[in-house]
Amino acid sequence: MNKPGHKQIEVQIMGQSYLLSCPIGGEAMLLEAVERVDTAMCRIRDAGKVKARDRIAVLASLNLAYELSQLERKEAEREAEAQQFQASSFAQADASAFAEAGGFEGDPLDPQTQARVEELMRRLDQTLDKDGRLL
Repeated sequence: MNKPGHKQIEVQIMGQSYLLSCPIGGEAMLLEAVERVDTAMCRIRDAGKVKARDRIAVLASLNLAYELSQLERKEAEREAEAQQFQASSFAQADASAFAEAGGFEGDPLDPQTQARVEELMRRLDQTLDKDGRLL
């Protein structure tokens, strides 16, 4: 029985037919996933070390999950680097604005104090959580 808003597609994975249900409009993504699974399973089968279809499926699933984890980790690292860069840029802008405003009570900051303020701002930005709060 087909769910409303879904359609059934017959696919081949490692030479065996499967009838799969997918949301209407999601056919291309499903077929791409089927191709990845089929390729991964055939690669394991063709290596000749594993013959049982269920074991091949488990190994292919683990390989695909590992690849996905690597991609997710790289994406998280990129996001963290972008946030750190953004926080660093804001800290430098804040310290520069503070110095341009004359520091406390109109006194200009000497280079050593300016560097210290920038370092403290950088450390504060690193300490803050993603939402800008300490807790």
